[in-house]
Formats: sequence, structure tokens, C-alpha cells
Amino acid sequence: MDMSSEERYADLHTHSQASDGMNTPSQNVKLAVEAGLGAIAVTDHDTVAGVDEAIEAGKPYDIEVIAGVEISTREDNKDIHILGYYLNTEDPILLERLQQLREVRDHRNVQILQNLRDLGVEITMEEVIEQLGRELMPDESIGRPHMADVLVAKGYATDMKDAFNKYLAEGAAAYVSPPRITAADAAVWIREANGVPVMAHPGIYGDDTLVERILDHSSIAGLEVYHSDHSPEDEQRYLEIAQRRDLIVTGGSDYHGERQGKVFHGPLGGKNVPMSTLVQLRQLQTAIETGITAE
Repeated sequence: MDMSSEERYADLHTHSQASDGMNTPSQNVKLAVEAGLGAIAVTDHDTVAGVDEAIEAGKPYDIEVIAGVEISTREDNKDIHILGYYLNTEDPILLERLQQLREVRDHRNVQILQNLRDLGVEITMEEVIEQLGRELMPDESIGRPHMADVLVAKGYATDMKDAFNKYLAEGAAAYVSPPRITAADAAVWIREANGVPVMAHPGIYGDDTLVERILDHSSIAGLEVYHSDHSPEDEQRYLEIAQRRDLIVTGGSDYHGERQGKVFHGPLGGKNVPMSTLVQLRQLQTAIETGITAE
């Protein structure tokens, strides 16, 4: 969905250094302000470590910063990501669960690096962390894009896309798929933290039958129709699915910052939804928190 001068919009999918983004949470908020957005959600992978900084950074400006997360799950041998909005980021059960997910990610990272070494690609976790150019903060997580940076820096790949295609993407030579929770589990976790669960970027999964089956058997309340990797045809198809199922229609850039001169997945604010979407999300969040909804 494109921005116009008549109405302000929200980017509901952005990443910071708390997971695999290039910018601090504060820098992402500043970019959102400069882009004229009315709201930005911080949705780092399996962590809410960047939310407080982002909220503080937004206070001097006329912008809403939404507490969010993107939870990694596994269904039918595919990675499925579930976004959570307006959740309680201080909920101790949620924080413990996210810590467990990051531990799974850590074990996966060790195996990916071993697979790379088996292929004659010599990179270490120490090099990955050094490539960050800063200390790894508590509750931050290392992701595949961080490894891709080192693969490019050492000449094993020409850019991020090449690194993923050769080594890190699903089905590539060093790819590892660890045991994960289901999408239905993630939706329950988000609701138990008084948040609203939304399926992220369904077009990436390449299996609409699986998408529909997950929606059938979970308490997911929204669908990310607008995403940097969705074609106009994808957007129309998922809009129809969301409307047929009475799901909240969301969207966001999935902005990770710039790597090797390229923005990944898309520029902040490049995909967005009207501010009225936030009203729907907040209304459902209130219903979940008060126990009014039976979903």
C-alpha cells in the first residue's frame, strides 16, 4: 500500500540491531519520522529487547511506536513467522519463552557454521560478532544475515542474496532447520501476553494451502497482506483471504537496514497500512486482555 500526502500510515514490520537489523531501534524511529509515518512497529526476531528504546525515541515526535515481536515457528518443513502486536513486553512467561527460542536459534547457528566448515567455508562465530562492529547486547540474537555479512566480507559470496542462495536459504547447502514451536503455539503465546497474533509475509512460504490450514487451526487474528516481497497479485490474493476470514489486514516493509549497498527487504515505510488498522489491532488487544473475546 502506497503512502499519500492526505493520510498518515503505519509500517508494522521493522527490525533493529536487537535481532538482525542494521540500525538501532532509535535510528529506525528517526527514519519513520522522516518518512512521515504515523506509527512504526518494532518486530525483532524472538526478542523484545529493542522495544523500550524505540518507545523512548518516539516520545518527542508525533509518532506511535508499537511493541511487537516476530516469532519463529515450523510447519510442514517450512519456517513460518508470526508477528505479535501490542503485547506486554514485561510478561515474565513471554520473556522466558522468547529466551528458549533464542537458545534454539543459537544451536542452529552453531550447526550452520559447522555445515559451512564442512563445505570448506571457514567462518567463525567470533568473526560474525566482530563484523557487527559493536558488542552483542543482552537478549539480542545472531541471525543468518549476520553470517551473510561475513560470507561477503571474506569473498565467499558477492552479496546478501548470493550468500543466502548458496548457503543460508531454505534448501541451500548449509541451511539448518531446528525443531521449533508451531504457528498455533506462537499465536497462543502472543495472546497470553495480551498481544494480537498476525501471520507474517504469507507469500514467502510458496504454499497457500499450508497458509490456509494454519489459519484454520490457530488463533491467528491477522494477515500481513502488504509486504516488500509480495507482488501486486500476492497482495490481492491475500487481501481476499483476509477478508473472507475476517482477519485484520496488516502490512509492513520488513526493513532490516542496508547491507552491501542494498536495502533488505525493503525501505522503511515502503509498505504500510492506514492508521485505522491500529484501531482494529487495539480493539482486539483490549478484548484479549479483558477476556471478552473467545478467539
